[in-house]
Order: sequence, then structure tokens, then C-alpha cells
Amino acid sequence: MSDIGKAGNSGEEKDFADLLDSYHVEMRDDLQIGDKVEGEIISIGRNTVFINTGTKTDGVVDKEELLDDKGEMPFKEGDHLELYVVSVSESEVRLSKAISGSGGVNLLRNAFEGAIPVVGKVKGLCKGGFRVEILQRSAFCPGGQMDVSFVENPDEYVGKECQFLITQFEEHGKNVVVSRRELLERDLKKARQEFYETLAIGAQLEGRITRLKPFGAFVELFPGIEGMVHLSELSWSRVEKPDDVHKVGEPVTVKVLGIEEGGGSGQVKIDLSIKGVTGDPWDTVEERFHEGDEATGTVMRCADFGAFVEVAPGIEGLVHISEMSYRKRVLKPEDVVKPGDTVHVILKEVDTVRRRISLSIRDIEGDPWMEVEGKYHVGQSLEGAIEKKEQFGYFIALEPGITGLLPKSRIESSFQPASIEKLKEGDTIPVTIEEIKPDERKITLAVGDSRNEGDWKSFARAPEKPLGTLGEKLQQALKSNKK
Repeated sequence: MSDIGKAGNSGEEKDFADLLDSYHVEMRDDLQIGDKVEGEIISIGRNTVFINTGTKTDGVVDKEELLDDKGEMPFKEGDHLELYVVSVSESEVRLSKAISGSGGVNLLRNAFEGAIPVVGKVKGLCKGGFRVEILQRSAFCPGGQMDVSFVENPDEYVGKECQFLITQFEEHGKNVVVSRRELLERDLKKARQEFYETLAIGAQLEGRITRLKPFGAFVELFPGIEGMVHLSELSWSRVEKPDDVHKVGEPVTVKVLGIEEGGGSGQVKIDLSIKGVTGDPWDTVEERFHEGDEATGTVMRCADFGAFVEVAPGIEGLVHISEMSYRKRVLKPEDVVKPGDTVHVILKEVDTVRRRISLSIRDIEGDPWMEVEGKYHVGQSLEGAIEKKEQFGYFIALEPGITGLLPKSRIESSFQPASIEKLKEGDTIPVTIEEIKPDERKITLAVGDSRNEGDWKSFARAPEKPLGTLGEKLQQALKSNKK
């Protein structure tokens, strides 16, 4: 071989050695039992899966441990797994999802010191918690350490295999205490962090109502992560109390309105909306409602000037007190309706700009004045009830919604003015129609039947029975003088 060839080979050997050294520098040699490592699957054998652990020695894990519930291998070469180091030697790094099977006290101690999960089977209940079998040894799991939330039905866990962390190892393995909750919370912490990283304003999420308060509802978006829906964001309809529209445990779809860091506490405040998922109902009012339409609604509240009626979720209109009834005098809305009543209305005006809808209840009933000309005529005699007494006359109700005026002058010119003036509101009185003006909604009345007034006067002047005593005769004379 020439000197040139020797020089060339020498250079190649030097480059390869440098590359190998640099590779070894990047490799880890500090793996300890209990370390959690993330490695890439290098190859999948019949019984063993090889993992690149970032060290000079590849990691191995039993293939059976990675199979899913159907006994199938859900992973492929190139996938990344998180596993625990359960043993380290010059030839291999043994990895596992959790320690299981049988083993000695040393294996338990290694799992305790390295915080390596162990597989245990819940054998039964005991005072304060559960009896758990781990590596063919008995351990105790406190009731509060079985899950991240309160365990309502402990019997559901009996017979199940779960992963635990050994939290107490004493008396050479005779006193072993385990916790499933710590392991779950450790995994949840990472999952929650990933959830927060994907959380964004405007996102729509599925959740479950966990608590109801006077000011709103709390919704669990992810295990251990809650947001709040303010009272005003529960519904487009007016809500007085959250439990009027929702209940604890109810699944809901919510929209994220705001995300606020909680400072040093690490908590994140999440503002949510339930009504925001469906959009503002007023955006479609112009398409759904028109003047003259009839609708059925619910009376939400009453004010001095009228009643507010919800004709669709989030869409309220006002029935002014003047639109309550044609058939009776309405002094306050509660004379006709009360909150919670279902009423039929007609839409009189729709103003989408100012978000106002004017409604009428009386137009549904119909205007009795439209039938006045067919039912009443001048000279007709009938009875009415005194609705209101004024200085200028009495208002007489002829039927619900039809009121006529008996002028004071007609009362004074009647044959019994004193008797009429003694009548009270609500008393009936015979009247005669003198004038009808339907367009002006006016009817003028007179007392009784004018054609029979002479008979009434004759009856009033009829001779009384003879008075037998002097006192009776004097009383009659006094009456005559007064006349």
C-alpha cells in the first residue's frame, strides 16, 4: 500500500473515531432505577421491543406489556413511549410501564425509592380504605387515595387491577401504603398543561355542570379544570336563578369568553358562555317576526306601564297597559296577567335597531266597539252598571268594553235624581240610549225609559193610605209644605 493510501486510511479512521466520540458525548450514562424516559421504538421483536433510551445501551421492554385490550400491538417503529427504568446493567436497560408480577422486597423498595408505578389488584375493602395485592404482598390504599375525586361507591374498585405508587415502605415491606391518586394527578398535571396550551378564546368545548351558585354555574372542562358561566351568560332568556334552567351533572356546550392567569397561585380563570354557542337571537328577528303576526309567549315580569312577554328565547316584547284589554278598565298589569302566564299576542311593531317589539293582548280578544252598530240603537232601553261617578256624570258599563256616559244634566232632569245619586259604583241602573258615535267610541245615555216617565210620575203621585192618627196627619202636612 502506498504512502498516499496509508495516509488516506489514517484520515478516515480518525474521522470515524471523532464521530464515535462525539456520539458518545451526546449519549446519557446517568440513568437510574425509577427514572422516567421517553424513547423511540427501534425495533419490535417477537417478545421484546427495543427502545432508544439516549444511552450507549438500548432499552428493552416486554412486548406483552405494550399490547392493548384486544391483545394487539398499537405501536410501530418510530413511535415514542414514556417508560420507567426498572433495572440497569452493562448489557441492557430494562424498561416497564409499571412493575408487576412477583418479586422480592428489594424490588418493592426500588419501586418505592424510584417512584416507579406498580400494578396491584384491589382485593377488598377494609377500615379506612382498600386492601391491595402488589407483587404477591399485601398493601393498604387509603380511601381518599384511590381516585382524584371522592369515591362514592368503593365496591366498584374491588377486583380491578390498577397502577399505584408506593408512598410508604416500612418494616422491611410488612407495612406498605400505596396511592393511585398521586399517580393519576401526576399524569393529569401533564394533561392539564397540554389542555391549557390548546385553550383559546372563542373555542367551543364540551363540559359538565359541577356547581350552581346565585351568580352563575361552574363547568368542568377537563378533570380538575373548571370555568364559570355568569348568570347573564346562561341563556338569552332572562334568568333569575341558575337552577331554573340548569342542574348539576348536566352536560353543556360552552364558548370560551376569557382566559386570565391567576398570578402566583397557578390557577387560570376561565370565563364561559352557554348562550354564546347559539348566537344572538335578535340577529334573526327580522326573518322570524313581522307586524300583524300572532304569537304565544310567557309573561316574564310586570311593570307599572305594562308587561314584558317572551315570544321566543331571548326575545321579549312589551304589552303596554293600554293594550291589555278592550273589555275592562286596567289600572295595573296584574289585573290581567301575572309572571309565568302564557298569553296570546299580536305583534304591533318590530324595531330591530332598538331591539323593541310592541305587543297587544286586547287585539287578540277583538274590539267590541266594532259590533256596536249592530247591537245597539237610539231609544233602546237596557240596564247597565255604574263603572265610575264623576262630577259631570256617570260612566255606565253596558257590557265588557262598552261604556256609555250618563250626563249630570240627564240625572238632574230625571224624575228621581236623589235616588240615582244614592247609587254606588257597581250598582245597576235602567238607561236609555240617546246617541251613538262608534267612530268616537261614545254612547250618550238618559235615565230609564223616557216613554214611561209619565207612568213613573203617576206612580210617584199615587194617593197614600189614610193616616189614622194626629201624628201621622201632621207628618203628611209637613211633607206637603216641603213640596
